[in-house]
Amino acid sequence: MVQGPDHSLTNQARISMQYLCDGPGKTTWFRIETEMEAERESRLMGHAVAKHFGMAREAAVRTFKSSSSVTFEQLIGLEAHVQRTMPLFLTLRDAQGEGLATAMLPPGGRDDPSFQIIIVGKNNADPYPDHAPAIDALGGHFGLTLDRDRCFPYRR
Repeated sequence: MVQGPDHSLTNQARISMQYLCDGPGKTTWFRIETEMEAERESRLMGHAVAKHFGMAREAAVRTFKSSSSVTFEQLIGLEAHVQRTMPLFLTLRDAQGEGLATAMLPPGGRDDPSFQIIIVGKNNADPYPDHAPAIDALGGHFGLTLDRDRCFPYRR
């Protein structure tokens, strides 16, 4: 018997993603911190977040300057630098671990008018009709206004 793709989160994935904040009902925002998590999100949600995550990570790595000239110490601080300088990639999940929306916010979640915030649903659909209160909760967590006109890139 052939089974379709598994779109649920495994316990390991639930544990590995960093909790960010709760949305209304039984929804939760998590931070995507690894390429494996980004790949899983891309498969689950049917979009290219893994590609954007990889490009952002590579750009952050290129800007790292080690404070040590000792070879084996040169990568100390790299991960902290990457976490500080690359955009935040986030996923909204329901209580069963199903993906509802994916967001890309400016580094540190700080307002940056030049940064294109992106929030999409499955297959790049508009997440606002079903998840606007959860998106508002995410914005409230960071002190950002995440309105549809600014954040949904495929609006008509």
